[in-house]
Amino acid sequence: MKKKILILCTGNSCRSQMAEGFLKSFDTRLKVYSAGTKPSSQVHPIAIHVMKETGIDLSKNYPKTVDQFLNDSFDFVITVCDNAKESCPIFIGKVGRQLHIGFEDPAEAEGTEEEVLSVFRRIRDEIKKDFYEFYMKELKDK
Repeated sequence: MKKKILILCTGNSCRSQMAEGFLKSFDTRLKVYSAGTKPSSQVHPIAIHVMKETGIDLSKNYPKTVDQFLNDSFDFVITVCDNAKESCPIFIGKVGRQLHIGFEDPAEAEGTEEEVLSVFRRIRDEIKKDFYEFYMKELKDK
């Protein structure tokens, strides 16, 4: 059975896009979408860059508003925002389970180009690890 998953954050430009890319790479049968409560104008260029390093292309992705999914039903809705810095969106559509797997926002990284890249890579790797654990526990062969 195909599982349908929505990943939510605020801007839908970094974390939720990376999580969507990783879940799709783990299992092509999954129907994975991402959205934000206040979508940015584009996917963050550094998020595209660091995902390309893992072989995942986000260059054709674009931020979407959560409003376009409110009439859909999902097996899982997962928020990825960092509770300390921002309020997580609440999905009011039909959902089997809501989960929170939080990460700090790499778009807020400051410093040299290399320091900012390092933050994006660290958060990318945390997203990959945590979403792979979620995939193995909740989705694989179910």
